[in-house]
Amino acid sequence: MGRVLIIGAGGVGTVVAHKVVQNADVFTDIMIASRTKEKCDKIVEAIGNPNIKTAKVDADNVDELVTLFNDFKPELVINVALPYQDLTIMEACLKAGVNYLDTANYEPKDVAHFEYSWQWAYHERFKEAGLTAILGCGFDPGVSGIYTAYAAKHYFDEMHYLDIVDCNAGNHHKAFATNFNPEINIREITQNGRYYENGQWVTTEPLEIHKPLHYPNIGARDSYLLFHEELESLVKNFPTIKRARFWMTFGQEYLTHLRVIQNIGMARIDEVEYNGMKIVPLQFLKAVLPNPQELGENYEGETSIGCRIKGMKDGKERTYYVYNNCSHQAAYKETGMQAVSYTTGVPAMIGAMMFFKGEWKRPGVNNVEEFNPDPFMEQLNKQGLPWHEVIDGDLEL
Repeated sequence: MGRVLIIGAGGVGTVVAHKVVQNADVFTDIMIASRTKEKCDKIVEAIGNPNIKTAKVDADNVDELVTLFNDFKPELVINVALPYQDLTIMEACLKAGVNYLDTANYEPKDVAHFEYSWQWAYHERFKEAGLTAILGCGFDPGVSGIYTAYAAKHYFDEMHYLDIVDCNAGNHHKAFATNFNPEINIREITQNGRYYENGQWVTTEPLEIHKPLHYPNIGARDSYLLFHEELESLVKNFPTIKRARFWMTFGQEYLTHLRVIQNIGMARIDEVEYNGMKIVPLQFLKAVLPNPQELGENYEGETSIGCRIKGMKDGKERTYYVYNNCSHQAAYKETGMQAVSYTTGVPAMIGAMMFFKGEWKRPGVNNVEEFNPDPFMEQLNKQGLPWHEVIDGDLEL
């Protein structure tokens, strides 16, 4: 039923591969491709399924991608490579006639900036080709948008206030490490904050706005306002929203390390000359920091990610909080990866499942909240990310 090609062999790609194999009734033929074929082979070895094919591909090279697509003939590409590579993979999908799904929006290498405009610009081309592109199908973005769509469908006549809250209360016992690609992670956190209010975007200094929020089974954690890409699509697709914000927790030790990294110039993304060579400081830092794929074994605690929404139903004010808590140890036991990779990889697989089952098929470029959330929400409970609801509780926001 489903011939799928996974591009990317990092932590998220590893989880996607595990979950795809667990759903053999949907995914019949599987290939994992990456710049380093050995990484793909290691995933296959860990899963223990010799039928999974592997390949080497440079995801920056459209022609190489097209050759691979024409050879394997996937119906869908799951892009869990780097956000820099979204556009080359989309271009190759159009040339080879393949449907597309990713977990994070495009950002150019030379500017720490991300927005959907680059990918939305592909809408007409995908539509004319009769191909479906599904954007942002991780957790946030991804499940956060599906939670919002589910709330709009079942609980609200109008949503007015949306706060996406992301807490990682885990401990990996490292002095400093990032939970996904260090280069992408540090670029994201050191940008200016931004939120949407009354039809306008409000910009803040990086991590300027913060407050303690309580997370289920975890307690109070300092939560910092960041810009996150799903805000951009959610306020577009749900125009009754008056204010939309994104919050993420950070410990003081992490923030101290981050300040030092910035102060000594190691967060720079421009080239500097060193011993007659050009290097990018942040890329060098990535090479010496712990590999996020190797954090899982000693990772304790859990994540808690959800949406807190206020609006109107039947003329009355209503609040709604929907969330998932995910254990790092449970994620590691199942896939060999920690919960941050798990919470991104599982939704990517479910999005692909929705495509193959015909639930999410629409030519053009689509964000996840534009599809029916119900079958996806049902699969979250079955695939390891069960969700919980609090109706008319205190949102703290």
